[in-house]
Amino acid sequence: MIGTPERRSVPTHTVSGRIGDAGRRVLEFLVARLSRLRVDPNVLTYVGLGINIFATTLFAQGLFFWAGLVMVFGGAFDMLDGAVARVSGRVTRFGGFLDSVIDRYSDMLMLFGLLIWYARDDRLWYVGLTGMAIIGSVMISYTRARAESLIPRCKVGFLERAERVVLLILGALTDRMAIVLWILAILTNWTAVHRIWFTSRELARIQSENSEP
Repeated sequence: MIGTPERRSVPTHTVSGRIGDAGRRVLEFLVARLSRLRVDPNVLTYVGLGINIFATTLFAQGLFFWAGLVMVFGGAFDMLDGAVARVSGRVTRFGGFLDSVIDRYSDMLMLFGLLIWYARDDRLWYVGLTGMAIIGSVMISYTRARAESLIPRCKVGFLERAERVVLLILGALTDRMAIVLWILAILTNWTAVHRIWFTSRELARIQSENSEP
């Protein structure tokens, strides 16, 4: 009699899950250590900016792969400052404001480094493309901030900051920056326009509800 085939056990953790767990453990260790040392979260925010400035200089020299690696390192500080602030009980309104402002500077600096490289390389088309990506990245943040002064929420659209950073890292590490710039230039501005349309609809809806007897 032929026996039933032995059923192999399926691993409970995927490779990506293990990497994620390892990353969380490292982050938790660093957060705990920095909290015990009473490191000011705002100092971590400034350190992250310094790292991103270094990545900017690498982009400006056409060293995309190394710039991508530095961006990965800088991304750790983007997570550390807020986490340390929460664990150490040092969350402040100014800290949140500073973190948002520094994030905007970091975004623009990275793209500015690319713009410098393409200008030095006399690639005018990519200078314009990078410029459109810069405009779109600024307008994504501005349209949300301005809209949320009028309506409760405005998070519609694509390419929030995390997605933009990941795209830049992938473009740098895989030498596919041209594709990334096309995506950024188109979808960031598309999102800004989408948020304008969404805000218009929401304001009209609110006005209609308020005018009902």
